[in-house]
Amino acid sequence: MAARRKKIHQFIIVDPELCTGCETCESVCSFVHDGEFNQINTRIHRVRIEPVFNIALACQKCEDAPCIRSCPEKALDKAEDGSILVDDEKCNGCGFCIRACDFGVITLHLDSQKALVCDLCENMKEDFIDLEVGKREPQCIFVCPKEAISLKNVEQIGEETRIDAIRRLFGNVEEFGSK
Repeated sequence: MAARRKKIHQFIIVDPELCTGCETCESVCSFVHDGEFNQINTRIHRVRIEPVFNIALACQKCEDAPCIRSCPEKALDKAEDGSILVDDEKCNGCGFCIRACDFGVITLHLDSQKALVCDLCENMKEDFIDLEVGKREPQCIFVCPKEAISLKNVEQIGEETRIDAIRRLFGNVEEFGSK
C-alpha cells in the first residue's frame, strides 16, 4: 500500500533585508478581510526591533499546533493546506490560542473578539478578488512595495538555506564556474 502524500504547506515568508516596516501588509490584510484599514485587525504582524530590524510574521502552520491543542472550545482546526481555521461560532475570545502561539501571530478581532489567524487570504471579501487572477491569493505579497514578502513551501526554504550555507562557506558559488 502506497503511503499517502500530504500536501506541502506554504508559508508567508518575509525577507528582513528587504522589509522596511512600512506596515502596508498589515493595512491591506485588514482591508481585504474587513473592508477597512485597521492594523489591529490584521493577520500579518510587523515586528520592529530598534534600531533598524524590521520583519513581518504570519501563521507558521505548526505541525502539532499548540493553538489548536489549547482551545477549550475546539474552535480551531487545521485545513488540508495546513492553515489554521477558526470557527467563529465556537470561538469565545478566551485567548488561550494567543498565549499558546509560539510566534505571537494570533490576535483577537477588535469588534468581534474572535481569533484572527492568517488564512492566506482564503476568507478575504469577494469584492477584493482580482478578476484577472480569478482566485484568492495573499494580498500582502502583491502590495509589498519592496517585494519582501513571498509564499514558499518547506522545500523551497530548505533549498535557499542550503545555498546560503554554501555561499557562507565557500563564497559566491558563481565564481567557481569562471575559474
